[in-house]
Amino acid sequence: MASNLPDYVASARPLSKDNRVSWFSNVAPTYAGIMLWFVFWHDVPVGASLDPNAAGQYSAFAGGALAQGLGIAILGLIIAAVICHFLFYLVPALLGMQTGLPLYIVGTSTYGVHGGFIMPGFVMGLLQFGWLAVNAFFAGILLCQPLNQGPGTFAHAAVATLWAIAAAFMGLKGIQYVAKVATFFPLIPLAILVIMFVSTMGGVGDFDQNKLVSSYDDLKVEVKQTDGSVNTLTAQPSLAPWQIIALIGTYVVGFFATAGAAGTDIAMNSRDGKNVQIGGLVGIAGATIVAGGLSLLIVAGVHGKGGLADDAVLRTSALMSSAMGSEKVAAVFMYLLAIAAFPAACFSAFIAANSFKTTLPKVNPFVSVGAGTLLAIVLAVTGVAGNAIGVFTIIGASFGPVCGSMVADFLLSGRRWAGPRAGFNPAGWIAWIIGFVVGAADFIPGMKGVIPCPPVAAFVVGFVLYFLLAKAGMESKSLEMPTTADAQA
Repeated sequence: MASNLPDYVASARPLSKDNRVSWFSNVAPTYAGIMLWFVFWHDVPVGASLDPNAAGQYSAFAGGALAQGLGIAILGLIIAAVICHFLFYLVPALLGMQTGLPLYIVGTSTYGVHGGFIMPGFVMGLLQFGWLAVNAFFAGILLCQPLNQGPGTFAHAAVATLWAIAAAFMGLKGIQYVAKVATFFPLIPLAILVIMFVSTMGGVGDFDQNKLVSSYDDLKVEVKQTDGSVNTLTAQPSLAPWQIIALIGTYVVGFFATAGAAGTDIAMNSRDGKNVQIGGLVGIAGATIVAGGLSLLIVAGVHGKGGLADDAVLRTSALMSSAMGSEKVAAVFMYLLAIAAFPAACFSAFIAANSFKTTLPKVNPFVSVGAGTLLAIVLAVTGVAGNAIGVFTIIGASFGPVCGSMVADFLLSGRRWAGPRAGFNPAGWIAWIIGFVVGAADFIPGMKGVIPCPPVAAFVVGFVLYFLLAKAGMESKSLEMPTTADAQA
């Protein structure tokens, strides 16, 4: 009975099918805006940074993702892109399309009506304000570079504040407005990537991965500690081909995991399953392969042409002036990339707004989202957001078991939403807890590097455990939600 449901579930209403749109109006442009965000693609060749708190232009492994050549790196990128689409996005998106309901309602089947309020509901919303803070912080840095005003200055604080407020407003307006912003902005980084590739393609054939690996032999990065001491970092040996594929998978899937689960919200106004599929193949798999692939080719081309002051640099944005042969052109490109990051900020604000609108239906969304935006502004202005990459990596990895459990629940229910379940669904929470430990393995002392591609491993653990626990009768009872009966396809 609906009376057994919490207010945030009982008050949920499915999106009418009259308001559905095609894949090129919502899914594809929204996801393309995320995957073409320079913060994603410029570190694909790096794979794992030697020092995330410093320049970040060197890999933690000699030669980074290019240590075994372009072929292995591109193969790893393609595998990661396919995993993002088929494992992390497709089922959440189909559930959104079928029900017309957001993730925070659909997730009550996997985690229960009380558990779903926490995960993926309220926590997902809070997480997005963290991403909004990171976006505002780095956009502020790039936009203030021409003025030589860095973090801690009034100019940076003002730009970061206005950036966060504008993105939050667009997020509150809804996915159709976010998609409109995202439709054209991704063309900016795409054009920059194409121009840089054309400028460097002549050096791709001369790229020598062995020379790149050897450039790390004498690499030392000195990092000043809080106590005044200096820590000297050196890269680990180059990785084997399968390890590079796992490294790229960890980076790409870890970045995408939360966006995959949010496919429920993005695709809930899609017309049908075909639009869900095509939108994901274009906006997720396609955009990931294009953006990451061009980034790899550009770095290979720059190194193939030679003449670098530092042969160990792998971050694409750090090689921009070398690629274009002009500091001024590189400065313009960086400015444009900052502007093009706006759709990603809007996406974070949209997911946060949906979370709070759903889990706190009686609170004015301008109040709840406004409070979250204020928190994001504080994190950006104080510089805390600039050191949050490790934290977000852990949280991102936690969505591996979320997506895995949702897929298992979807298949067990006959490829449709099972409806809300009572309390805290044991199958979902046990699968998530164990899956999270697997996904965060690299952050556990003595476990770093033990589990290959932790986000994907976490997905598999979440899927298998939920399936087995559900078969063992450890799902809580289903609750009736008649408002969705006519919305399912």
